[in-house]
Amino acid sequence: MFDDDLEDYTVVINDEAQFSIWPVAREIPQGWSAAGISGKRQECLAWIEHNWTDMRPASLIRAMGMETPETTGDPSDH
Repeated sequence: MFDDDLEDYTVVINDEAQFSIWPVAREIPQGWSAAGISGKRQECLAWIEHNWTDMRPASLIRAMGMETPETTGDPSDH
C-alpha cells in the first residue's frame, strides 16, 4: 500500500513530531494529523527527509529543555 509510486499521499505528523506518509484516499489514523504536504510518494518522502532533521521524539526534546520547529506542531515552520 505504501510503495505505490503512482498513488497520492499526504505527509502526516503525530504528537511526538514524527512524520510518515499516508494515502490521500484513506482516512488519517487517530493520533496523526495532516502536515499540509501532499503529492506522489517520492515527493512526500523527500520532503520528510529534508524537514525531519531531528529523529528524537518531541517528548524527549522537551524533557531535555530544547525546542525545535518539529516540536511546535506547526508544519509551516518546516
